[in-house]
Amino acid sequence: MSRILLNNSNAVLQAVTACSKTQSSPTVENHVVRRWQSLLFHMNKKHRQAATFRNNKMDGVSSDVIATMNISRCSSSAAREQPKCLQLENINPNFITMEYAVRGPLVIRAGEIEKELKQGTKKPFDYVIRANIGDCHAMGQKPITFLRQLLNLTFAPDLLNSPNYPDDVKKRAKEILNGCQGGSVGSYTDSAGLEVVRRQVANFIEKRDGLPCDWRNIFLTAGASPGIKSVLSLIRCEVGGKKPGVMVPIPQYPLYSATIAEYGMDKIDYYLEEETGWSLSRKELQRAYDEAKKKIAPRAIVVINPGNPTGQVLTRENIEEIIKFAYDNKLFVLADEVYQDNIYGQNSKFFSFKKVLIEMGAPYKDMELASFMSTSKGYLGECGIRGGYMEIINMCPKVMAMLSKSITASLCGTTAGQVAVSALVNPPISGEPSYDQYMKERNGVLGALKERAELVYTTLSSFEGYKVNRVQGAMYVFPQIEIPPKAVAAAKAKNMAADTFYATELLEATGICIVAGTGFGQKPGTYHFRSTILPQTPVLKDMMNKFKKFHADFMQKYK
Repeated sequence: MSRILLNNSNAVLQAVTACSKTQSSPTVENHVVRRWQSLLFHMNKKHRQAATFRNNKMDGVSSDVIATMNISRCSSSAAREQPKCLQLENINPNFITMEYAVRGPLVIRAGEIEKELKQGTKKPFDYVIRANIGDCHAMGQKPITFLRQLLNLTFAPDLLNSPNYPDDVKKRAKEILNGCQGGSVGSYTDSAGLEVVRRQVANFIEKRDGLPCDWRNIFLTAGASPGIKSVLSLIRCEVGGKKPGVMVPIPQYPLYSATIAEYGMDKIDYYLEEETGWSLSRKELQRAYDEAKKKIAPRAIVVINPGNPTGQVLTRENIEEIIKFAYDNKLFVLADEVYQDNIYGQNSKFFSFKKVLIEMGAPYKDMELASFMSTSKGYLGECGIRGGYMEIINMCPKVMAMLSKSITASLCGTTAGQVAVSALVNPPISGEPSYDQYMKERNGVLGALKERAELVYTTLSSFEGYKVNRVQGAMYVFPQIEIPPKAVAAAKAKNMAADTFYATELLEATGICIVAGTGFGQKPGTYHFRSTILPQTPVLKDMMNKFKKFHADFMQKYK
């Protein structure tokens, strides 16, 4: 992959620049070009080093071997001269402009550093701390025993006769297997997922909200992302000759900007208020809507609660404001609620959009809403299993049929993910054999995350030039940093955003990988970064100590 990018580096930059000019603002254009230039710089450097190494090795190689190698290279070169059917100039241009910051060039560089460390390259650190992504188990979180036992029994039914598994887990495994065609999780499920699990999800939502839930409105998905993308794909349609637009909170989770770009739609930024704990104001929503409506057709609004990357938990009053705004402007609501179990603030409480919307009564109770949940977050942290669900209410039946048809084309979500959803929504209850261990593990995970949230807040708040909001929920901190003018100039000289420069310097000096605020969006003139609170406490303390020294050195260097 890196060689392809290297050989086509000019084409990449030309294509990115061209597509950015035609589809994005100058800010986006500069950002995209900068990110690709940075990536290509590292790849060119890597391949130059490899070429030097090869040349040195050739000194001891016979002329016959070299001749054979040259013939092979000539053959490969001739083959490469054949034009490819797909080139940057004739692929979907939206693929070039879309970005996913949490797996961008900085993360690629972190992977290269890990390989360099394994090869014996000396660094001022011994290991890389990947604080860039919410991958719980990769950061040392232990799996919940109940979930793994349920997976074991459903994927290896012979174990149902084993005395090593509790009866309550066996009972649940049998219920799931009875719902599978042929009694096997190796068979296809209904496109919306196993009925038995969808009914369990509906019961879970009813208990959470104290309101009825129709299991037929539940779709089991491979994580929350496919559900989000399927709903966004519905509004991929011009209205009155205008492109569709989606209102997205800034800072935002890059899935939304990437998907909106991929679908050729427009992202409508509305800014969260950092000064008041990343809250949301009706005035700002209206400003963003009115400004966008001049050129595009706003169709939907995305809300992330608890917030990613900002870690805030919306108050009920804030949610009511959003619902009223969406009603007044005929917007479909997408409620990303995957962190609903991750609540740390003493005065914070999670309210689902569905609960608030229905309890507000007419006319709001009939509004269209899609809400999303995942097994990747919360206390399970099962990112790789890919389990999730979405609930859709008040959608036009004909449109719901079209959505179902679209989902049918993907056949079904993974059965492993569906079993994980079952474990999430149908856990052991008091009096069952698995209950005590389950509660101990669940509370242990959430309690540790709460402690780490406080540790990160307290440490970063002590840094010169930092403004940090408390982590009320989710798994991230998103501090604002004042970067000295000298550092801003140094970043500009390298054609990098200042916060990307800061994050790059941090990675090279300490091995700590974070994500620059540029990748999430931020108010012009401000700089941020996102870091997870997921590293296990000893690693997190080491990370904070390294961070503290780096920042002091950085500020001294660029005074």
